[in-house]
Amino acid sequence: MDNLTIFTEFLLMDVSSSRELQILQGLIFLVVYLGALVGNLVTFTIIVIDPHLHFPMYFFMGNLSLIDFDYISVTVPKSITNSLMGHKVISLRACAAQTFLYIFFGSAEFFFLVVMFYDRYVAICHPLHYVSTVSPRFCTQASCGSRASGLVYSAVHTGTMFRHPFTESNVIHQFFCDVPQIMSIPSQAVQFSEFLALPVSACIALLGFVILFASYVHIFSTVLHMRSVDAENKALSTCSPQIATLTLFIISGMFACLGPVSSSPSIQTLLTAMFYSMVSPLVNPIIFSLRNLEIMSAGHRMLKKAFQFHRSDFVS
Repeated sequence: MDNLTIFTEFLLMDVSSSRELQILQGLIFLVVYLGALVGNLVTFTIIVIDPHLHFPMYFFMGNLSLIDFDYISVTVPKSITNSLMGHKVISLRACAAQTFLYIFFGSAEFFFLVVMFYDRYVAICHPLHYVSTVSPRFCTQASCGSRASGLVYSAVHTGTMFRHPFTESNVIHQFFCDVPQIMSIPSQAVQFSEFLALPVSACIALLGFVILFASYVHIFSTVLHMRSVDAENKALSTCSPQIATLTLFIISGMFACLGPVSSSPSIQTLLTAMFYSMVSPLVNPIIFSLRNLEIMSAGHRMLKKAFQFHRSDFVS
């Protein structure tokens, strides 16, 4: 016990020891982060400003954009700073906070996607009851409930992983405090506790997937029985962004949970982590903007008003 070392900081290992490649990695991450930042904030701003979009579906889209922005902001800015400055150290508390927020926003996004699919289910399968079912009160409760569920879920897992000191190693072969990497270095007691918590997580995820699958089946069953081609196309156009977002989220989650845990930094582990930590927040605003005519029209109206305002100031 006298020779036992308790680590209070972690080393985030780079793929390459070359400063040029580290700077290149930081610049690539910066471009991706700025793209996600602009896309999500613009989507959120359009939904908030335009009164034509003050409906439940866009309320959920706006919240999802905020979650995506928070999700990518947890890990990427720190990684950009580390790469550009050649800094590899992150404190134990900062790593725990990063892990907590990363799990929190990831799980909150999953719960939000479930709510969004339920919203589309009611709108398409029970349109006469939509106003009374998906009310402003329901939207507020669903938003708070999704975040509260993510908060509890994250607190349980983060508390389990960091409840004992790290004595085996403090090296993380990733650009952030990746959960699989962290789980490979704590004591056997911590790994066993987290193993016991996994069935609860699996049950929660399974319940969410059952709701999603049932909503998906009912939606497409209703769409196939629609007599109007225009109504069918409109229903599919409002569902396709959620389906694309959900598909991307599931694939990212599978990479995060089922991917191999490397014992040394490599290009493969870097690209895998980039996929499930950056791609979804970057691509989701593009999916919503390109597949939703109302958001595109609202964006054009906002740009037109801004242009007219600046031109009137210039003329005056």
